[in-house]
Amino acid sequence: MKILISAYSCEPGKGSERGVGWNVAREVAKYHEVWVLTRPDESQEAIEAELALNPVPNLHFIYFTLPIWGGGWRWGSSGAMQIHYYLWQIQAYFVARRLHREIGFDLIHHVTFGNYWTPSFLSLLPIPFVWGPVGGGESAPLSFRSDFGLKGVVYETVRDIARTLGEQNPFVRLTAQRSSLVLVATQETATRLQKMGVKQLKFVSGQTGLSKEEIDQLKALTRKSSSPVRFLSIGRLLHWKGFHLGLQAFALAKLTDAEYWVIGDGSQRTRLELLAQKLGIAEKVKFLGNLSRQEVLRKLEECHVVVHPSLHDFSPTVCWEAIAAGCPVLCLDLGGPAMQITEQTGIKVPAVNPVQAVQDLAHAMQRLSTDHELRNWMGQARERGATAEFDWEVKGKLLIELYEEAVMPSTQSNQKILKQVTLKA
Repeated sequence: MKILISAYSCEPGKGSERGVGWNVAREVAKYHEVWVLTRPDESQEAIEAELALNPVPNLHFIYFTLPIWGGGWRWGSSGAMQIHYYLWQIQAYFVARRLHREIGFDLIHHVTFGNYWTPSFLSLLPIPFVWGPVGGGESAPLSFRSDFGLKGVVYETVRDIARTLGEQNPFVRLTAQRSSLVLVATQETATRLQKMGVKQLKFVSGQTGLSKEEIDQLKALTRKSSSPVRFLSIGRLLHWKGFHLGLQAFALAKLTDAEYWVIGDGSQRTRLELLAQKLGIAEKVKFLGNLSRQEVLRKLEECHVVVHPSLHDFSPTVCWEAIAAGCPVLCLDLGGPAMQITEQTGIKVPAVNPVQAVQDLAHAMQRLSTDHELRNWMGQARERGATAEFDWEVKGKLLIELYEEAVMPSTQSNQKILKQVTLKA
């Protein structure tokens, strides 16, 4: 088939949205001919360098940006980037319409960004359209917001308003209703999309993934010591990441032979450091700041349990990395982690209110720190096939199957028309 992929964010060797755009395009191009709409900016140089080293014959990139305010995404503010992204999507429609006249696409797939409450105008073209995986329907429960501070509460309120307004946008509703197939990674997003009139919806194992090389590198990590038991959190230190809950749980657990390491930086770092002092665990908690990927891997090898108590994550890569590295994951039963983590790979605790969540997290920490057999059994899930959930090659094959499902109704319709014409003749 001839596939058109929309990837506003796309770059090899990166994580998050940029890595998603690149990996989806590369995997699909193993089976079909692919054209990718993306921005030039910083990504073009990296993409062309990668293709020069590792050519992909069926993969073509179409670079364009806004004729006015083309570098608006660089302004640094999330709002400016969202406006730039919205306008870029409008331009993408006209670029795609022209390309479709020349090439004749069989299917369009919008990949990045993955927010369900911003539209893809490509859905207006008369071609089967796949949307996602999309997220953004996840919310921090109201009972947890009192711990966020004023800036955090304002952020969550603005986010809730933006999402509600997005759901009322007629173009968002058209995108939802005209999609041949919508891919979602969380139950929260699925529920919201169904209310917007989505007809065909399918759950997938997150938006992100890992390459076989990354999985093999993580599988090669080995823990040489079981003492002290080290808990590890990785990510931006933001209010909604919930690391304050992890610290409170660690203090409540009162573990005698344990440490808690935190990798990352952000606006909440000072507050978290003060919290550790207030809780009396400062000597057991290490804030390591931002580290290179190789340094993160070395720290991951020295730790035993990954704590990821995020309150509204869509598809965190850290959960996949922990599973591949043989670390059980301790998380809240919310959003992406709730779909990623199973009884074989970690422990999910309910998120009713902060007090309950901290108590359940503390109990889970006690359990994982003392039950070595359980910890090892969960760590060995990678040997029992758990990594297939996020292996990009496996995810690529699944996409091909989903494309065929999305195109099939159109194919059947064409066959029916051809049959009617033949009968009349």
